[in-house]
Amino acid sequence: MKKVLSYKAGELREFAETLRSRRTIELFLQKTVPEKLVNEAIEVAIWAPNHHVTEPWHFYRLGEETKQQCLDLCSDIVTAKKGDKAAEFKRRSWSEKPNWMVVTCKRSSNESSQLEDYAACCAAVQNLTLYLWKAGVGSKWTSGDIIRDPRFFEIVGINTDEEFVVGLIWYGYPKMTPMQFRKNRKDVSTDCP
Repeated sequence: MKKVLSYKAGELREFAETLRSRRTIELFLQKTVPEKLVNEAIEVAIWAPNHHVTEPWHFYRLGEETKQQCLDLCSDIVTAKKGDKAAEFKRRSWSEKPNWMVVTCKRSSNESSQLEDYAACCAAVQNLTLYLWKAGVGSKWTSGDIIRDPRFFEIVGINTDEEFVVGLIWYGYPKMTPMQFRKNRKDVSTDCP
C-alpha cells in the first residue's frame, strides 16, 4: 500500500523554523553530546538522496587521541604558513571544539558520478547537522588545508585511493548562537515560462 504524504501547516512551520534557525557555531560548551544522539544523526544523514543509491559517504568520529594528532598537524601547517603565534592561536581555538567528525566520499573514475556522489555527501551532511540542530546541538562544517594534507589521511585512517574528505564537522552544544540573514526569495529565484 502506497503511503500518501500529507502535511499540517503547524508541522511545516516548525520544520521551516528548524531550517531557518540553524547556524554555524564557532563557540561550544565543553559538554559531551550523547553517543546515541550522534548515532541517530548519522542514521538520518544516510537517507540523503543519492544517484543510483551509491551511498558514497563514510562518517569518522574522532576520539581524543586522533583529535590531538590533528591539532599537532594543524599547528605544523599554520606554523609553516603564518608562524608560531598564528599556530598557537589556531590550536587554542580548535582545541575548544568538543566533538569532531570527518565525512568522506567514495572516489569514482566517472566525473559525472563523482559530482553526483559529492552532492549526495553534502546533502547527508546537511541532514546530519539539521538533526543535531533540532536536538540543540550546533555544528561547523569546515575544510581548509588540513583536509587535503596526506598526514591527515594517515591520522584518521582514510584510504585516499578510495575516498576523499568532504569536510570536518565540529559539533557540540552552542555557547552562543549568532544572528544571520539571507537574501529575499525574489532575489534568488526566477520563474521561467
